[in-house]
Amino acid sequence: MSHRYEPKGPVGHFVHRLEENVIAILLGVMTILTFVNVILRYVFQSSLIWGLELTLALFAWLVLLGVSHAVKINAHLGVDAIINLLPPAARKVLALIAGALCIFYAALLMKGAWDYWAPFAGLKQTGGRWFPTGFIETRDRAFYVTEQIPMPGFLSWMGNVFNEGEPYEKLPRMIPYLALPLGVALLLFRLLQAVWMIWTGQRESLIVSHEAEDAVEDVRHMNREG
Repeated sequence: MSHRYEPKGPVGHFVHRLEENVIAILLGVMTILTFVNVILRYVFQSSLIWGLELTLALFAWLVLLGVSHAVKINAHLGVDAIINLLPPAARKVLALIAGALCIFYAALLMKGAWDYWAPFAGLKQTGGRWFPTGFIETRDRAFYVTEQIPMPGFLSWMGNVFNEGEPYEKLPRMIPYLALPLGVALLLFRLLQAVWMIWTGQRESLIVSHEAEDAVEDVRHMNREG
C-alpha cells in the first residue's frame, strides 16, 4: 500500500488545509461564475462579459496548484504492474530514478515558466537554452492587460509599481500568468520532498498505486448497496 500524506505539527496542518481550501475556493468560484453566466444569458439575455476569461484564469490556477498538491498527497495515478513484480530494493531504485527524471523535467519547466512570465511583470528572462546562465534584457510587457477582467480597486497601486505610474484599465496579465511559475515552483518543491521521502523510506513511490483500485472498489460497493 502506498504512502498517504499525513501533515505533521500545527504548521503542517495549517499549510495542508490552506492548500486544500484555496483549491476548493477556486473550484467554487469557477462554478458560481459559470452558473451565474448561464442564468444571465438564458433568463435575462445578458452576461458577465469578463466571466469566461476569469473562469479560464481560475482554471489555470486550479490545475497548476492541484498538480503540486496531488504530488504531496500521493494522488497521481500510474501503472506499476511490472514494477510490483520486482523486489522492494529494486522498486525503490526505480522510484528514485523516476523521481530524478521528474525533478529534471520540472527544473526545465521552471526555467520556461519564469521566462514566459517575467516580461509581463517587468522582470528579466534567464539566458541559456536549457539552464539559466544569468539574466538578459527583455522587452517590458508589464503594460499588457487582460481582455475583459476589470481591475480591482485594491490593486490600483500596481500601476505605480509596474506601469510607470499609469493606472491599469483592466487586470494586468502578470496576475493570471503568475500561476505558471508559482505552480511549477510548487511542483518542483513537492517532487524534491517526495524523492527525499522515498530515499528515507517514508514513501514507496510517486504514484497512488493500488489505493486507486481500492477507491474504485469502494465506490462500486457503495453503488451496489444503493
